[in-house]
Amino acid sequence: MIEHHSFENLGKANHGWLNATHHFSFANYYDPEKMNHGELLVINDDRIAPHTGFDTHPHRDMEIITYVRKGAITHKDNKGNEVRTTTGSVQVMSAGTGILHSEYNLEDEETNIFQIWIKPKTTGINPDWNMAEFPKQPVSKNLPLLVSGDSKAPLNINQDARIYVGRLNKGDEITHNIFGKALF
Repeated sequence: MIEHHSFENLGKANHGWLNATHHFSFANYYDPEKMNHGELLVINDDRIAPHTGFDTHPHRDMEIITYVRKGAITHKDNKGNEVRTTTGSVQVMSAGTGILHSEYNLEDEETNIFQIWIKPKTTGINPDWNMAEFPKQPVSKNLPLLVSGDSKAPLNINQDARIYVGRLNKGDEITHNIFGKALF
């Protein structure tokens, strides 16, 4: 069953440099009715002020997907990855046995990202990071598969999950089938 929670009723945290909306309980936001959805632990809608960001911090055994909705985010980690991910693109990080990373908005404008955390199906794997640019044109028929755990998408994670993303032109509609049921 799909349950709809309006954006206005989601958890909020404004740290000055970071204005976050939490779809599930996260950090200082706690709602026992919004803990997680199976292996899906976090969906945060983060707005990051210019020239600020997340200092170097650790992660372990977590699949972290970042979709840049507006602006750009610069990722740097202790595995030698340093990349600027721009609007419409996605980066994935399998934290595995452990990784240290930072993410900064080095731009002159606010950056808006969706950050998604999923529990891995296997713990203790080697850490990995990757990103891909995706077409900026609106979709007209099908949402493209961007991330999956079955090597059928441009970006792979260590979990049986699929993430589809797409933009629609105003007034356009598409049907996306999930588990044999159409969602509008």
